[in-house]
Amino acid sequence: MLRLPVNDATRVRAKSIATVEYNLDIDYVGDGVRDHRLDVLVPRGAPESLPVYVYFHGGGWTSGDKSSLTKYCASQAEEGMIVVNANYRMATRFQLSHMMSDGNDVLDWVARNISEFGGDPSRIVLGGDSAGGHIAALLTASAFEPELAAHYNISPRVDRSNLLGLVQHCSIADFSVMFERGFVLSLNFLRILLPARGRGLHLRSAARFMSPIEWLDSGFPPVFITTSERDYFYRANLNFIAALRKRSVLVDTLIYARNRVNTRHTWQQESRHPESQEVYRRLGDFVRRVAPRPVVLA
Repeated sequence: MLRLPVNDATRVRAKSIATVEYNLDIDYVGDGVRDHRLDVLVPRGAPESLPVYVYFHGGGWTSGDKSSLTKYCASQAEEGMIVVNANYRMATRFQLSHMMSDGNDVLDWVARNISEFGGDPSRIVLGGDSAGGHIAALLTASAFEPELAAHYNISPRVDRSNLLGLVQHCSIADFSVMFERGFVLSLNFLRILLPARGRGLHLRSAARFMSPIEWLDSGFPPVFITTSERDYFYRANLNFIAALRKRSVLVDTLIYARNRVNTRHTWQQESRHPESQEVYRRLGDFVRRVAPRPVVLA
């Protein structure tokens, strides 16, 4: 494990929750690149093997870092789970295929190593906010849809039977909304995720492989979606919820009306808001429900 830079150590002390053990900046690829680091947060004194919550930060696919999610992830660890908080390569230097490859490598690391931290590799829930939630949803879909996995040239490293849930915080699982007039993001955000900025590609066809909503196998795991009318991706979230329910996939939702001023895009990261605390409580309930402790027969 690598030693933390001073600024990272200061950041953790400032945001730490004392009941959680922090294992920081683990190199999950082995190349020394910060984009290939992850943290493992473990509730102190955990008496048993716990479910694993793997989280990807947001930032419009172009920015962000796991460090900003330290307190959020620690709050989830307090709910009784092992939390893996991961970085990944980002645009504009890299494309969505690189992000998918990195996410797949994170899951490979989890499958091989998480038991050393008290995590159960057969009880995994993926999650993320905004762009990170999109990556988590696309990774989940690729585990159930071989065509999607082949498109990104990945071989899923975790058996789909071990992916028990998906969490979406203000994420975009339906790229069709990007083609709507007046949408907050231009199609340039779609182009930067594609090889050669999408030159020579039909964008609507390419968007199909970027939209988790297009790849909902009947075996898709339960999903917990948190959004609000103040969220940029509110309509995309409603579309995703409707598509999941149409396929009889269990969906748990927490949706705030526009009058809740603390619910702008990715508000879940700010723990001081009561709306965020409600997310944490509901998320803990969701993980315990979809990834319960196995029953040991006498």
